[in-house]
Amino acid sequence: MSTITPSLRVGVDIGGTFTDLVFLHADGRLDKIKIPSTPDDYSRAITEGVAAYCAKMRLDAAEIFEVVHATTVATNAILERKGARTALVTTAGFRDVLELRRIRIPMSYDLGWEKPAPLVEREWRLEAAERLDARGNVLTPLAIAALEQAVQPLADAGIEAVAVCFLHSYRDPRHEVLAGEVLRRLLPHAYVTLSHDVLPEMLEYERTSTTVVNAYVGPLIGRYLARLRERLTAQRIVAPLLVMQSNGGLISAGAAAARPVTIIESGPAAGVVAAARLARDCGHANVITLDMGGTTTKASIIEAGEMLRAAEYEVGSRVSASSRLMRGNGYLLRIPVIDVSEVGAGGGSIAALDAGGSLRVGPLSAGAVPGPACYAQGNMRPTVTDANLALGFLGADSLAGGALRLNRELAERALQTHVAAPAGLSLLDAAWGVHVIANSNMVRAIKSVSVERGRDPAAFALMAFGGAGPVHAVSVAAELGIRTVIVPPAPGVFSAFGLLRADIEHHAARTVLTSTAQFDAGSINGAITAMRDELIARMRDEGYAAGLVKIVTQVDLRYRGQSSEITVALPEQSVTESALRAAEQRFETEFERTYGHRGNTQDFELVTCRLIATVPRATHYEARWEPDAAHATPTRAVYFGATLGSLQTRVVTRKSLADAAISGPAIVQEYDTSVVIPPGWQACLDAAGNIVATAA
Repeated sequence: MSTITPSLRVGVDIGGTFTDLVFLHADGRLDKIKIPSTPDDYSRAITEGVAAYCAKMRLDAAEIFEVVHATTVATNAILERKGARTALVTTAGFRDVLELRRIRIPMSYDLGWEKPAPLVEREWRLEAAERLDARGNVLTPLAIAALEQAVQPLADAGIEAVAVCFLHSYRDPRHEVLAGEVLRRLLPHAYVTLSHDVLPEMLEYERTSTTVVNAYVGPLIGRYLARLRERLTAQRIVAPLLVMQSNGGLISAGAAAARPVTIIESGPAAGVVAAARLARDCGHANVITLDMGGTTTKASIIEAGEMLRAAEYEVGSRVSASSRLMRGNGYLLRIPVIDVSEVGAGGGSIAALDAGGSLRVGPLSAGAVPGPACYAQGNMRPTVTDANLALGFLGADSLAGGALRLNRELAERALQTHVAAPAGLSLLDAAWGVHVIANSNMVRAIKSVSVERGRDPAAFALMAFGGAGPVHAVSVAAELGIRTVIVPPAPGVFSAFGLLRADIEHHAARTVLTSTAQFDAGSINGAITAMRDELIARMRDEGYAAGLVKIVTQVDLRYRGQSSEITVALPEQSVTESALRAAEQRFETEFERTYGHRGNTQDFELVTCRLIATVPRATHYEARWEPDAAHATPTRAVYFGATLGSLQTRVVTRKSLADAAISGPAIVQEYDTSVVIPPGWQACLDAAGNIVATAA
């Protein structure tokens, strides 16, 4: 067996249907494989994929230098309510914060709407006698003996995790520290999370919700990462294991196990990171991303070359998003995230008629097992993939280079039985309806990160990736008035590639809450210095020298009297009079862009200081062309709706576009996706190997 240079890096993105692996060699050569996910144990797909690649390439797995990972394990645990049995210890009088929530509902006129059940049952929400005031002064000392007595029943109840969230602990964590010591002594096997470690910011509901989610998924993530480490070690892979965070940066597996709430949306973040780097390399300043996999579709926005971030996110709802207009159906997380909107519309999303006879697509998904009906694995209900196969957008050999054959007869039977016959539609019109409704769900996701933030989608290009994204991208773009669609090389494993282009990144935040006109520079800069020291210490713990760390300072500002903040950059490393005046101007510019007007006051508040520490990592790469796919016929019939009907459509390869541009209808079939170019659009290949489709 040959030996490779110890700089082989592996990027792994686990999706609901497929697990994508990308292998980056020292010379920049890039390889990829796509295998079905293993929901019973997601780590198994990773090690099986690595083993299969090494065997095929005659490589020694022990020489792998680094494994970078994005996972949906935490997200799935919340969606399926399969996290740890969790308890909450909170200040007396605040037991029901998780149920009171915020006054936000997703559908104003839905009389049947119900709040999602709290992740902690009321029986296991314990009140502690303690109280600080808003400045951190002790009003009521923590009653330790009473807490010890209250905690005793938790062990007998099988509690696996405990979240501790005391009022105003962001000002002084002393009571939480004492409570943590009690819990770890009396419940040595429980996963204990203290709110000041997770979110040292004000707002009791946001802090409580975030801390509870961290506790709820903590044991599961810890076990998963430990099991993955064991499996890798069994293959003699002792390389560092890094995990993508929701904010687009990487942390060690140990740090991820300590603060799992930071990796809730790691997969979607990886795709946006890859898109931002590619957009910058190719000179596209403004890009909307569309990442469609087997279970969900994610949308995000890159503006002036920068990924847009948000300070809050809601997970576990039909539309997971940072948008305040779509709150109420999930669990709020106040963590720095890339601004991603996620809807339950993927290739495996199930189509069905509701009680009123209307066609619905998702959020229920067939996943990897049993998968769409055309996978011939036992599912008899139609999915988006089945509709695309029936329409002709996909061929029998369209997935994983033909390794997974698609059964068109099973797809058509599922559509006929569950959609076409009950709705009185032809088979093709039923399939077209599923396709169009899936597109409308994607349009909704894109609008939540663009229109609802004051951006016109038509001013952006659309970058599509994921296994199913390029199938729908041009139709979605046309609906939004977007005239340019970009499909990068290896789009089906693009998020896995993004893992290899991300930097090491840690975040810190502290609430200061002061007027910008009358502020205590000493205390604020003291907090910033403490955060800087904390971040550098974290980086050192992960093996990075302090000299490699770059730190960016940001502040959350708002108009006095309002409750919504906007995060803006603070170029200076400390808070000064001139720095705050410049931050106020940036705040007003962004406020006007988002809300369409400026406030009628010049009275501002500085709410929170934020620091971002990064260790940049340069990644040289070059995409290696996949061999041209062997097509049974150069054309096939494709249905483009009732107006255009069925058209004989060319099926070509990406490489063939290097010779000449093509006009639709056409389908570019690749190892990991198919790109649909409908009539009225044309496609060519740019210098970087991207497929660029433009409206004719």
